[in-house]
Amino acid sequence: MKIAPSILSADFSRLGELVREVEAAGADRIHVDVMDGHFVPNLSMGSVVVKGLRPITKLPLEVHLMVESPGRFLDGFVKAGADTLIVHLEVLDDPRPILDQIRSGLGKKAGLAFNPDMPVNRIEPYLRDIDLALCMTVFPGFGGQEYIPESTQRVRALRAMIEHNNPACEIEVDGGIDAETAALAASAGADVFVAGTAIFGAKNGPAAALKQLGGASSPTPG
Repeated sequence: MKIAPSILSADFSRLGELVREVEAAGADRIHVDVMDGHFVPNLSMGSVVVKGLRPITKLPLEVHLMVESPGRFLDGFVKAGADTLIVHLEVLDDPRPILDQIRSGLGKKAGLAFNPDMPVNRIEPYLRDIDLALCMTVFPGFGGQEYIPESTQRVRALRAMIEHNNPACEIEVDGGIDAETAALAASAGADVFVAGTAIFGAKNGPAAALKQLGGASSPTPG
């Protein structure tokens, strides 16, 4: 199982140090949340953060573009060192052109995200065009929210679609992920777990929290 610490919840005065810490503890990638204040009611980091992180970690950097016009930002994040670009289905009438641009034009991995109020089957026509399907388990915009219980069944439905269309596609979950909810999502078929508060806000420190989360997300029958 793969853990993607979300730096949205990190102390930015110690960002480099914290990223090195989770890398040493076994993180699989770093998740970078980008918000434009329009698609979601919040603002966050830009490509300068990715540029600053690139020299200090060997981990893949995945950029989650929670923005209304994702095409405007692709080149900047790729130049800064992003490895994966995730766009939202909600803002794209047809995501295929931008997914093709990411994969063929820019040579990066492409992810497609969708919010908790979007029917899961809306993503099925595009599963062959992506490397990662991000099933949001909260409504995006702010860290520290609680996992929406219905998300587990949504992940299970997504897993069935992926097995039929593109078994190589990863399922990522993001929002309210901790040891308990990671176990639920893993049992439904999730591969990748984005966690911010549970890692960077943990009392016992990010390294210990990451190891605990990784153990909890090991799949169990059911």
